[in-house]
Amino acid sequence: MTRTSVSAAEITIRRARAEDVARIVELMMLGAPTQTLTPEEIAAEARHPAYAEAFAEIAASRDSALCVAERAGQVIGTFQITLIPGLIARGRKRAKIESVHVSPESRGLGIGALMIRHALAFAEESGAGLVELTSNKSRVDAHRFYRKLGFDQSHEGFKKPL
Repeated sequence: MTRTSVSAAEITIRRARAEDVARIVELMMLGAPTQTLTPEEIAAEARHPAYAEAFAEIAASRDSALCVAERAGQVIGTFQITLIPGLIARGRKRAKIESVHVSPESRGLGIGALMIRHALAFAEESGAGLVELTSNKSRVDAHRFYRKLGFDQSHEGFKKPL
């Protein structure tokens, strides 16, 4: 019998720790639409010191949370949520969800939905009045997933490397 979801009791969602950084980077790289590296190259890249430095900055921020989803003691998912103050809508605070990734072998089990529910609860508890996220245009399955969770594709996003 194939399982179509996991029980929420099987999953722990918590703030990431320094020892999680390499696994988080691996998950992000495995989810990249243009990923062409071998597993060995991904593991080597995930150990680059720049990731530990970035993690330290995120962990020190009171307005950002990098989280992981664990199942049976293994990190199988990750996301980051950042609170953004603003003037629009009488100073409404926004929360931005980024880097939502679930390990390939754990996709389709409901883990992404659990992570998003956790992120939405964090945003609401933190006083955010709006949650936004972006997703690569090529990730059509992800777009369907976010729409199913109640997100609207209301804006067109732009990026410019600096």
